[in-house]
Amino acid sequence: MHTTPSSSELLRLDNQVCFALYSASLAMTKLYKPLLDALGLTYPQYLVMLVLWEQDGLTVSELGERLYLDSGTLTPLLKRLEAAGLVARQRDAQDERRVRVALTAPGRALRQQAEGIPACMLQRMQCSPPELMELKTRLHTLRSHLAGA
Repeated sequence: MHTTPSSSELLRLDNQVCFALYSASLAMTKLYKPLLDALGLTYPQYLVMLVLWEQDGLTVSELGERLYLDSGTLTPLLKRLEAAGLVARQRDAQDERRVRVALTAPGRALRQQAEGIPACMLQRMQCSPPELMELKTRLHTLRSHLAGA
């Protein structure tokens, strides 16, 4: 028989799914930090670069949709990447309201230096690839449920 936890049990920190996600995210970012420091990137900048390495020349809004970031968060990130010489921002020729983000030659070259990061992280996480794929699938499902709520 399954009993419903009491209100006081539900308020315990260790029973909060949000805290489990938050603390896991902090731990994950901490593991990434030395690897990304070697590339001169922060974790959010790395995410932008991952997207652009997949598909170069996206608009700022397309990048934001892909990363679940608003333009107020994304624009300063892109400015720093541009100042570092990794990306260039240009107004779209067909629609001046849109800004396209393109990798520069150094930005494209950085991909090669980043190629070892996923394998290194896989080793550090001490989980099997199937376990991580299942976790990723469950997190995507949770994100979809939360976005629809």
